[in-house]
Amino acid sequence: MGRIYNGMPAKALGTEGWHKPWSGGNGGSCVEALKLADGRVALRQSTDPDGPALIYAPQEIKKFIQGAKAGDADFLLA
Repeated sequence: MGRIYNGMPAKALGTEGWHKPWSGGNGGSCVEALKLADGRVALRQSTDPDGPALIYAPQEIKKFIQGAKAGDADFLLA
């Protein structure tokens, strides 16, 4: 695999290992996550699996999940 970068085509990361931890009850449209070998996490839109992948460092994903659990993103639901 070549260089992994933010915005790269998700299909370049392969088809194996993608998970849908946030799916359910939304008509099949969800975010899929892939843990990369170096610990980074790739996210893609399930309805566009060949579209761009957003690549996050482990500490960025950790802070995001901790913040979501703490309610820091609840404003997005209002």
